[in-house]
Amino acid sequence: MSIRGIDVSSFQPDAYDVSGLDFVFIKVTEGHSWTNPKWVAQRQTARKAGLVTGFYHFARPGPYEVQADYFLSKINLVDGDILALDWEDPRVSGEWKDAWIKRVQQKAPGHKVILYCDRDFWLNRDTTSFAGDGLWIAEYNGHPGRPDIEHSWVFHQYTDHPVDMDLGNFDDKAELVTWA
Repeated sequence: MSIRGIDVSSFQPDAYDVSGLDFVFIKVTEGHSWTNPKWVAQRQTARKAGLVTGFYHFARPGPYEVQADYFLSKINLVDGDILALDWEDPRVSGEWKDAWIKRVQQKAPGHKVILYCDRDFWLNRDTTSFAGDGLWIAEYNGHPGRPDIEHSWVFHQYTDHPVDMDLGNFDDKAELVTWA
């Protein structure tokens, strides 16, 4: 495994450091009405650098259909874009998570739809082991690329210093491009 990436939100600048990166995930929406005001410029930074680009939605309580449709309404998808659900709010159930992923898969055919959550959510809140097309696991265990879970994973967020740093479970960027 040798590919590196980061994820960015409104806390990071429009133009962030892309040196040494193969991919980036950009926060687009949260709940049913908030949009990251920097996401379009952040996407431009990723595209200009030739990075594989993913977009994520931060789940909040409320109808999953409304949130899935709101998220998708913001993005003009291109081939290879990855979509992700950020599941961190303890008020959002596993059933909600599953329904959101399935709706986005149905409405954005041809795009990988994955689940982001931390190890606690995956092991203690999830009841179905459903992560769509792949699991993006957050665990800051000091072992990049070796999260303490048995389930297969596609991305591992291993630290948040200096930014959220991720490793992709792919041999190289070309393998990620093919997968995406």
